[in-house]
Amino acid sequence: MKKIICKKEYDTETATLVKKYTYGYFGDPAGYEELLFQTPAGLYFLYVHGGEASPYPTEDILRLAKTKVNEWIDQH
Repeated sequence: MKKIICKKEYDTETATLVKKYTYGYFGDPAGYEELLFQTPAGLYFLYVHGGEASPYPTEDILRLAKTKVNEWIDQH
């Protein structure tokens, strides 16, 4: 998936996967995944998707500030 946010490109195909977090089980309407990526330019983002009752009922890309990366990793 590719998304432009604030004139910067975030692309799951060209970025490096850093960590993956899965909540629930396959087919769980409340289940979801958050995948942390780093772009070649050093920016971080989350690729998120999940079931219809999850916080991410549609796939999306969310920016993540470098200052929040370690916090996200520690929580997952």
